[in-house]
Amino acid sequence: MSHKIFRSTFVISILIFLLTMGVTVVLLFGLLENRTLDELHEEANILSYGIEEKGEAYLNHIQTDRRITLIDDDGTVLYDNEANASSMENHRDRTEVKEALKSGEGHSIRKSETMTEETIYYAEKMDDGRVLRVAVTQYSIWAILGRLARPAVILFMATVLLSLVLSNMVTKNILSPLNKIDLDHIEKNDVIYDELAPLLNRLQSQQETIRRQLNAARQKQEEFNLITENMSEGFLVIDKNTDILSWNPSALRLLGIVDEPSGSVLRLNRTKEFRETIFKVLCGKKEELELQRENRTYKLIANPAYDDNHGEVIGAVIVILDETESIKRENFRREFTANVSHELKTPLTSISGFAELMMAGGMPEDTVMDFSKSIYDEASRLISLVNDIINLSSLDDDSVEYDWEMLDLYEVASEEIRHVQAAADKKDVSICLSGDHGKITGVRRVVAEMIYNICDNAVKYNKEHGSIDVKIQTTSNHVLVRVQDTGIGIPEADQSRIFERFYRVDKSHSKAVGGTGLGLSIVKHGAQLHNAQIKVESRLNKGTTITLRFRKHA
Repeated sequence: MSHKIFRSTFVISILIFLLTMGVTVVLLFGLLENRTLDELHEEANILSYGIEEKGEAYLNHIQTDRRITLIDDDGTVLYDNEANASSMENHRDRTEVKEALKSGEGHSIRKSETMTEETIYYAEKMDDGRVLRVAVTQYSIWAILGRLARPAVILFMATVLLSLVLSNMVTKNILSPLNKIDLDHIEKNDVIYDELAPLLNRLQSQQETIRRQLNAARQKQEEFNLITENMSEGFLVIDKNTDILSWNPSALRLLGIVDEPSGSVLRLNRTKEFRETIFKVLCGKKEELELQRENRTYKLIANPAYDDNHGEVIGAVIVILDETESIKRENFRREFTANVSHELKTPLTSISGFAELMMAGGMPEDTVMDFSKSIYDEASRLISLVNDIINLSSLDDDSVEYDWEMLDLYEVASEEIRHVQAAADKKDVSICLSGDHGKITGVRRVVAEMIYNICDNAVKYNKEHGSIDVKIQTTSNHVLVRVQDTGIGIPEADQSRIFERFYRVDKSHSKAVGGTGLGLSIVKHGAQLHNAQIKVESRLNKGTTITLRFRKHA
């Protein structure tokens, strides 16, 4: 505590000193700039009067360290005492000149490239419409601070030393009475600070309460040691009156309880099913219950606890399991199996039907050729589906070892664009690759498949005579692959689901363009393998942009 008080006092004093110095310098510099502007204003009035009385020749007799510039109302420089007016650029767009032409006077301050000097310009519009500008160069605030650095450092060091001494003295004076307090005999202490009286009374009351609860706490601690706090499953022990005897943190987390539970276990969940389960287990029956909370599924297993001497139920042990993920995996497995079965059945049915018709014979050669082409197309679709399923299974298998290497994403993208070029030419879709040769560490086969699937979708769902822009961009830490098309777009409600397996936004259109419905799912799993990020931006009938964000090769 003494260190904290000392540090706080010391830091506050130093901050006050620095703030005071900073505000003082800024205010003084502001006053200096205002003073300079007033002087420039007065000098401009005198020069303006001289020019109106004696003409421009009056300026040739002026001896001053200020820069004087006479500017016509169209911005042309008529006179400048430090440069050749004819070679100077038009000044109409200068801030101070624009303000003067508009309101009669204006000013601006421009700093040098080194930030050590600044030039203050004051411009005044004369009666004949011309603008007279007077300027002076002076040290900037940074240059002034540089000149003041040495005395400021000396003053700062002196302030630090003085703050150290005073902070130490203040800390000792504050803590001296506190250090003399006898916490073992609080009632015998003389109250030094009136503010401490409520605290001492509360401490005395708490000590008495703690003494009364020590025995109960020891017993509860022994019971609690029977439970492993590191287990992910929830664990509750109740007595025959449904009062909670012990628990672990996982039980509270799974049931969504924030405060420490006490009293009846029925307070933790007030559903009818939970209440009936507790009553049944206290009657000696083993019970299981499935609970739903916040889109998660929990399984509650309740076992009665018996008195070994009398054989009666004295309580129950309740275990709570989070089965959300296992249920999701089971539902996903069923859905995946159904989708795969459907996707496999469709081309196989077509192949079987065409083959059966051809086997019957008696068909014209043209029809046989058409059927053969249909069989080939369906077989190709089937092979593509099987290959995609194999790729996904490989990405899902954590035990698969991959060959990691340094990849040039520009070269990989160029190669994959060649693979989709034929399909793009059929739809008259132009593909443009640009950017730099960003390099990452990755698995060539997986990265190539990711880029191919995105480009393939950009072609399939593009419009006739559309375009696709593929850009490789390198930042300080990442390499971006951005594929932008002019296609049909994706509705906003479907954008979060397009990476699900077999999910199609428009099933009729997807059927027409082909595809297995697994391409973007492969992209998602490939991104997870490379710790990459995916961003989707799309507008209906405007196009879609998909960006892959890889970590840059070290």
